[in-house]
Amino acid sequence: NTESIEALQLSLREKITVKDEREKILIASRDNLAQKETDLRESEQKRLQTEQAVHPIRDKLEQSRLNERESKLLFEQFQNEINESQFDEVVLSESITEKTTVKEVQELCNKLQEEINLLGPVNLAAIHELASEKERKGYLDSQVEDLTSASNTLEDAIKRIDKETRDRLIATFNEVNKNFTEFFRILFNGGQAQLELLGEEILDTGIQVTAQPPGKKNTTISQLSGGEKALTATALVFALFKLNPAPFCLMDEVDAPLDDSNTLRFADMVTEMSKNTQFLYVSHNKIAMEMAQQLIGVTMQESGVSRIVEVSLEEAEKMELAN
Repeated sequence: NTESIEALQLSLREKITVKDEREKILIASRDNLAQKETDLRESEQKRLQTEQAVHPIRDKLEQSRLNERESKLLFEQFQNEINESQFDEVVLSESITEKTTVKEVQELCNKLQEEINLLGPVNLAAIHELASEKERKGYLDSQVEDLTSASNTLEDAIKRIDKETRDRLIATFNEVNKNFTEFFRILFNGGQAQLELLGEEILDTGIQVTAQPPGKKNTTISQLSGGEKALTATALVFALFKLNPAPFCLMDEVDAPLDDSNTLRFADMVTEMSKNTQFLYVSHNKIAMEMAQQLIGVTMQESGVSRIVEVSLEEAEKMELAN
């Protein structure tokens, strides 16, 4: 009748409006997600740049230390040359007594002259060079101090970033692991499952999924059947969605390998999760279709021409009750 058609048309327009609003929300959510991913990549790039900046600074620091040691050796060499070239009157006076003959004095002078000759020519620029090396040593000491301070600052920043990243990853991993175990038990009506780190350092290790459906031994996900793999993967997806619910979740024939009992538990779980997330899923299963609030079918009445048919289960129930 006319009133029912007008009511359905009004409902259709309202649903189109709601659909448009939700598409806007979806676009905004995608933009927000893209921005978050961009921020994460920038943070990771900054961390890598910081790590790369440390290496040349360390090399310069080591080179400065080598220059400092070289300057110290050169300084000591100049100091020794200056000390050795000085005339020691005390030693000479002790070598000559009242009984010393002229010949002995001459021999002593010759010996001292030989020692002087062995020293080589006097370096008149040694004092100036010593002052210059002292100045250079002071400059290098200052450079070493600056480079050491910069290196310590960068290393502290890297440690702080690694600690914050590690703490967040551990907290997120533990929360997802807890949710994963919870959803696995619900979907399998028992059993045990968990996420395991393959190494001790969470920043660079992998993650392994272990699952033990009811009545089976503990095993990795690769050894499960098709239906068990689908339910395990669904439990992991739901665990992530519970940690950070998204506006939409799209599933494509997730229930295909499931029997009726498992499909029913899956449908109940989707209904529960739909309080915070709108689920869009492709299914050929009647049990899964029955839990939907809106059905959209694709038919081909003419060859090569597909047609979309939309059915609201709530409206259909109201019309059936009215009739």
